[in-house]
Amino acid sequence: MTEAEMSALLRETGAMLDGHFLLTSGLHSPMYVEKFNLLQQPKYTERLCRELAARFSGHKVDTVLGPMTGGILLAHEVGKALGTRAIFTEREHGRMTLRRGFTLAPGERVLVVEDVVTTGGSVREVIDVVRAAGATLVGVGLLIDRSGGRADFGVRDGEPVEALVHLDVATYAPAECPLCRDGVALTERGSKHLKA
Repeated sequence: MTEAEMSALLRETGAMLDGHFLLTSGLHSPMYVEKFNLLQQPKYTERLCRELAARFSGHKVDTVLGPMTGGILLAHEVGKALGTRAIFTEREHGRMTLRRGFTLAPGERVLVVEDVVTTGGSVREVIDVVRAAGATLVGVGLLIDRSGGRADFGVRDGEPVEALVHLDVATYAPAECPLCRDGVALTERGSKHLKA
């Protein structure tokens, strides 16, 4: 599956939306990726995760680890394709951690997966969990890197980052957002910043 075919699938499933969006990072953007419009279709999720798993098939992965929520589905499907264990991290008291009896052993080879990345902050937090356990980071697999390659995961040499789709989407600090300046209504779809 080519990157162009994967991008077309995102459009076809309504996962790529145009407008004025508040992202989880707090930044504003003219485009939002509603990943669950795609991930609600198991046949597409499985297909994309098989492609992601293929990128790491020679890396001797022991465990696939993703952050809650979308990362759970990806970890499961990539782990299934690689024949490995799949677990996830959660936030507890504002900090990414392993719960539910999940552990990582020193030297365990871990592939971190995530659905959509803008700044890389969540992935970096998951990598911190891997390193704190003394496990070995094999690499990072992403469905969509919307940072234009600018996301900083804190990976080291020999820890590849693979994304199935690369996007270079503008993001703005709220005070500098041209969409706000032009009076375009802000949508908080899927954001942690939703007001009750």
